Amino acid sequence: MAKDKTQYTCSDCGGSSPKWLGKCPHCGAWNTLQEARAEGSTAHRFHSLGGTQPVATLSEIVVAEVPRTPTGQDELDRALGGGIVGGGVVLIGGDPGIGKSTLLLQAADSLSRQMSVLYITGEESGAQVALRARRLGLDGKKVRVLAEISLEKILFALQAEAPDFCVIDSIQTVYSEQLTSAPGSVAQVRECAAQLTRHAKSAGTSLVLVGHVTKDGTLAGPRVLEHIVDTVLYFEGDTHSSFRLVRAIKNRFGAVNEIGVFAMTEKGLKGVANPSAIFLSTHGEPVPGSCVLVTLEGTRPLLVEIQALVDSGGPSPRRLSVGLERDRLAMLLAVLHRHAGVSCMDQDVFVNAVGGVRISEPAADLAVLLAIQGSLRGKALPRGFIAFGEVGLAGEVRPAPRGQERLREAAKLGFSVAVVPKANAPKKPVEGLTIHSVERIEEAIEAVRGLT
Repeated sequence: MAKDKTQYTCSDCGGSSPKWLGKCPHCGAWNTLQEARAEGSTAHRFHSLGGTQPVATLSEIVVAEVPRTPTGQDELDRALGGGIVGGGVVLIGGDPGIGKSTLLLQAADSLSRQMSVLYITGEESGAQVALRARRLGLDGKKVRVLAEISLEKILFALQAEAPDFCVIDSIQTVYSEQLTSAPGSVAQVRECAAQLTRHAKSAGTSLVLVGHVTKDGTLAGPRVLEHIVDTVLYFEGDTHSSFRLVRAIKNRFGAVNEIGVFAMTEKGLKGVANPSAIFLSTHGEPVPGSCVLVTLEGTRPLLVEIQALVDSGGPSPRRLSVGLERDRLAMLLAVLHRHAGVSCMDQDVFVNAVGGVRISEPAADLAVLLAIQGSLRGKALPRGFIAFGEVGLAGEVRPAPRGQERLREAAKLGFSVAVVPKANAPKKPVEGLTIHSVERIEEAIEAVRGLT
């Protein structure tokens, strides 16, 4: 079969060139020409216009609930929004060795009991996949495996097997014979992902693409890769820790920022039913500089321990945070000094979120400040204490979204004292929980001093 012609298109101006050049001949930009398959003639490009769907009114379109199939991994289903969707394309990325292939092999084995499954591996041989399955205790009697990296052969296998669920591990290893660039290049990844997505949509196959990540932790390849797919999942966690997080950052069939929590065991990844337990350290007695926060990850409230250490510094004190934004820490220290009279100008301040979780919501502000204040005074917060709320530059404590759910989750886990924004104070008392509502940061400091 003759190869299709390729051309090089400028990512800045869209101009094309028959060969690669360091400088775009149209706009003069450097290193912007990218390989792509040459477009056909105009007569063939728009041959499908005659069969387009009629224009419809939005209110008249009949909609139905999207049917979902559980994967057998409850935490993965939570991140996906309830399960896999027929014709849906999922992109999952993460660091090497984090557990992507392990989780998907477990999900494929579970799904094979109710649908046809095909596992396509481009990084390992079939024997290596079988060895992993044996190690995980999976029988794999109905899981079909193909070791292939040619896109054309993969598409042929998909048409012949017609699976309901398919895994491509990984998209960076797949290449099309129509392009001359190497596997993993921008042109190859974009073209292969588009072809596989087109097949999944037309055949109704649930497709999962495994993607590599760069050293910055972002998905490798063109940004259009994330726009093509329906769902993007990130595998987070430290390879030295046994816990992993799967976070949804895009989902056309469910909520974003949902997370699934897993523990790596000898038999693979197991879902964690009570993830708050792994984010709370087990102190025999309350210690100074520790405050528990109720944060939201998607629709799930989680209890996370915030630890702070204030120590004497030199002429250039350090501000270091792990799991929280460093710039926000510097801003909160200025608010603490200006409005509560607590100065850390000549002190080193270290803040850490226990368990390796990353907290991006501003509702952590109040817990961070109370932990810093406790470390500076050397006074521990009372046992069973929680706090949440955003702190503004004027010293006001602003409400956090879905405060009632946060309080109920804390009470369910046995916490007894809470300092929350006044707007989050419940109208009806929460059983077993004493709530102190505050409007300003100095009120929160005074309330804590009265408790210790």
